[in-house]
Amino acid sequence: MTMDEIIEFVAGLDGVLTVRPAPGDGSPEISWGDTFFYYAPDGVVPRAQPFATIVTKDYPGDDTSGLDRPDAFRVNIAAGEQEFARWTAHDPHPPADDTVTPHPVYGTANWLAVTNPGPNADPAVRDLLRTAHRLARTRRTRRAAL
Repeated sequence: MTMDEIIEFVAGLDGVLTVRPAPGDGSPEISWGDTFFYYAPDGVVPRAQPFATIVTKDYPGDDTSGLDRPDAFRVNIAAGEQEFARWTAHDPHPPADDTVTPHPVYGTANWLAVTNPGPNADPAVRDLLRTAHRLARTRRTRRAAL
């Protein structure tokens, strides 16, 4: 899976707003080159966390994935408690390419991560992205009803 394939897949889900920070748009420099996915059918960035991200570099305090390698990236997915438990209860292994693992920083918030997803993780990444999208849509609908 390439970053562009993931972006195209997620953008094809209903109500998705894809944000790709770049120089000159007012975003922090550290976020340039990364991608953030929100459930936002109105096209406005919500006051909520994205349901998934793609990061292209190590962030301060988050260097276990080794994103300083050429062409390395990591997909981060707010998988929800049920999916997180399903993917992590059986094998708490360290991050490895093309493998679903707990997010190195946000695992306690039920985020999963896949560094350099390839054919091994492709079906899982797509399924988890659909789940994260559904959960984000449900949260927004619930909040709108309050």
